[in-house]
Amino acid sequence: MTPSSSLPRTADGAGESRASRHSIVLALLGLALLASVGLSLTLGSFPTAFDEVLQALVTPRDSDIAFIVWELRLPRLLLAVLVGAALAVAGAILQGIVRNPLASPDVIGITSGAALAAVAFLALIGAGLDRHWLPASALGGALLSALLVFSLAWRRGLSPSRMVLVGIGLSAAMGAMTTLLIVISDDSAAMGAYVWLTGSLYAAQWPDVMGLLPWLLVAVPLCLTQSRHLDAMALGDHVAQGLGVNLLRSRLLLMACSVALAGAAVAFAGGLSFVGLIAPHIAARLVGRGFARLAPVAALIGALIVLYADLLGRVAFLPKDLPAGIFVSGVGAPFFVYLLYRSRR
Repeated sequence: MTPSSSLPRTADGAGESRASRHSIVLALLGLALLASVGLSLTLGSFPTAFDEVLQALVTPRDSDIAFIVWELRLPRLLLAVLVGAALAVAGAILQGIVRNPLASPDVIGITSGAALAAVAFLALIGAGLDRHWLPASALGGALLSALLVFSLAWRRGLSPSRMVLVGIGLSAAMGAMTTLLIVISDDSAAMGAYVWLTGSLYAAQWPDVMGLLPWLLVAVPLCLTQSRHLDAMALGDHVAQGLGVNLLRSRLLLMACSVALAGAAVAFAGGLSFVGLIAPHIAARLVGRGFARLAPVAALIGALIVLYADLLGRVAFLPKDLPAGIFVSGVGAPFFVYLLYRSRR
């Protein structure tokens, strides 16, 4: 056997090994998520046996357990799964576009824009409008802040470093405006704003799940069609252009997907931070950096993070129901410090 003949076989073997590893990781995470959903349905202020939950799911009847399962716990945990998956994929896209492992939807001002719009809604006009308009207000704020970042960062094209710098500056400015609105609003609105900013899935209902689901069904497949372009961009602009990637079109499309996913998730669950930062890093450790492999794994990890954060908030301090964002931040902040420490070495 000649050396040249062994190379393709070695490359094929490595590819098969990565594909096998990816399939195993996906299967294990899928099973973990399924088991976690089952566990979450049984726990709460009214603990329920698993067989009762299963019976309520299979043959729903007019009973207290069916009401608890179908109207209280199931929509809440499904929303947690969707929110975690959306934030994780949005973070994976951003880290690929800006080529910065510390990037997340918070960095380019998406979360800050949504928070400012939501707090403005609660403090200024919320009393006169139906509260169901709050997600639409937050989503509008996220989209407007992203457009503002693009406009200010544009200089004969979009530069990742300019987007990050403009995003950080705008996040700080919008954070200050959000604080000012909370200070001048009445106590009731200020309390609602604080809970929303922390990130909570309390009282989630089926319309919330149905409102968030279409964003994932459209944005995730769309960004996966750009996975090869995103992988090429990770090698640098010159390499990507040499491989035939239209940088401007691909960046705008991927950024639109990221903004839509993060903005929609924040609109329905509030200011959950760090999910978009943590999940892609864990996924990259498990299956590598290729976006097509990384995105589904990151989505499952993000779903598990938010699901368990919400479950802890729901059952660990009964009868209180704490926001999930407290627990996500409790894990995310040390993880962020760890990433900063690693980046200095």
